[in-house]
Amino acid sequence: MSTADPREPKAGPPAALPELLRAATAHLAPVVPLLTELGELFAAAGHELALVGGPVRDAFLGRVSPDLDFTTSASPDESLAVLKPWADAHWDMGREFGTVGVRRGDLTVEVTTYRADAYDGQTRKPVVAFGDNLEDDLVRRDFTVNAMALRLPSMEFVDPHDGLADLATRTLRTPGTPEVSFGDDPLRMMRAARFAAQLGVAVAPEVRSAMEQMAGSIEIVSAERVRDELTKLLLAPTPRPGLRLLVETGLADHVLPELPALKLEIDEHHRHKDVYEHSLTVLDQAIALEGPADGPPESVPGPDLWLRLAALLHDIGKPATRRFEEGGGVSFHHHEVVGAKLASKRLKALRFDKDTVKAVARLTELHLRFHGYGDGQWTDSAVRRYITDAGPLLPRLHRLTRSDSTTRNARKAARLSSTYDALEVRIAALQEAEELAAVRPELNGNEIAEVLGIRPGPVLGRAYSFLLEVRLDQGPIGHDAAVAALRRWWADQPESAPQD
Repeated sequence: MSTADPREPKAGPPAALPELLRAATAHLAPVVPLLTELGELFAAAGHELALVGGPVRDAFLGRVSPDLDFTTSASPDESLAVLKPWADAHWDMGREFGTVGVRRGDLTVEVTTYRADAYDGQTRKPVVAFGDNLEDDLVRRDFTVNAMALRLPSMEFVDPHDGLADLATRTLRTPGTPEVSFGDDPLRMMRAARFAAQLGVAVAPEVRSAMEQMAGSIEIVSAERVRDELTKLLLAPTPRPGLRLLVETGLADHVLPELPALKLEIDEHHRHKDVYEHSLTVLDQAIALEGPADGPPESVPGPDLWLRLAALLHDIGKPATRRFEEGGGVSFHHHEVVGAKLASKRLKALRFDKDTVKAVARLTELHLRFHGYGDGQWTDSAVRRYITDAGPLLPRLHRLTRSDSTTRNARKAARLSSTYDALEVRIAALQEAEELAAVRPELNGNEIAEVLGIRPGPVLGRAYSFLLEVRLDQGPIGHDAAVAALRRWWADQPESAPQD
């Protein structure tokens, strides 16, 4: 297809359009009665209604779309007048932007008035102007594959920008010039990367060029909206193409600069490739180790955001810790600690929730711990600490650690895998024998206070921590032995000395 101005006429839709339409309609069969019913309701009131965007695109792809998006010639008030008698409940929180929502039983429907809006170019807030026809509404949409519609109730296919042809060739184009589209909403550049991951599409040359030229404009978009697009990208079946697009166009320099920074580093274990490529491979391998979506928690049901973020970011501490050693070697001492801090800082800047920030930072900090295991020399105490330090993140840590092996040396890979198999067997045995998921000292707070004759406070906290260390080091030793150990510890504490 030509890379000329996208406003010029392009090749029409595939010759097999009737067959494609029949297949798409068949895919929509479960909701056709609803589409027809709603279309007839709006038509009876003198308004147009169309199914638009993602649901239409996904029908041609044979995918299940999670939402049904409708657009209409009716104003928000007129839409509510049509929908209220039909629905069980309604809301109009999006009325300012032309959107109203209703619920009927378990079904939720949102309808948006034709739009012809623009953006102020500074705060990315839309200046809403309602349109009066479907074609004007479609031209303002992000990409041609999302600018297809089905008029209702007739099910007439509307595709003024040849989105179906682009879908057939897996090409991502904008209905108008990409510079105008991205100028209206810079977040659309992030969406391009997300669609590369979700749909396996390649951006057209003019779209890529615009992304490169306008990458810096993403900074006017709120961190929350960037976070949401990045999350959708990472949860896609194959995030790698989308992440590559972010890096290659310069968008990552503004939204996730730690990722392109890895391209400059050489991994100390895998000198045949840089840490950037290694990190993408770790992500691929971590995804492959996720459990089925309906699997138990210990299988890490996919897609799992915490695991994927940790896989992508686990080595971001390397640029700051790189040291060139005598003899030509390179070291990255304590990069896991530095990386945990950097991951926390970046995720906070992107407004991720506290649990996600804490989990990803912890996984990053722990991802090298296994390499101290050697050929299995860890004591039971060290294994207990591995378990308790990981806590509920242990199933993810298992997968992250296994994924971090990207060596091409088959013998080395087999040895690492076998060693980790052995560690997991030891972990399972200790967990079963000692219930380490809920490990506690063998004396509770009240018992400690009674033995030492002290009240609740910082000293009691120190005593509790001491007994927890004893539990981790020695395993279960029994009540009497724990009391004896506590008294020995207490004898060395300044608070135990007689007061003048």
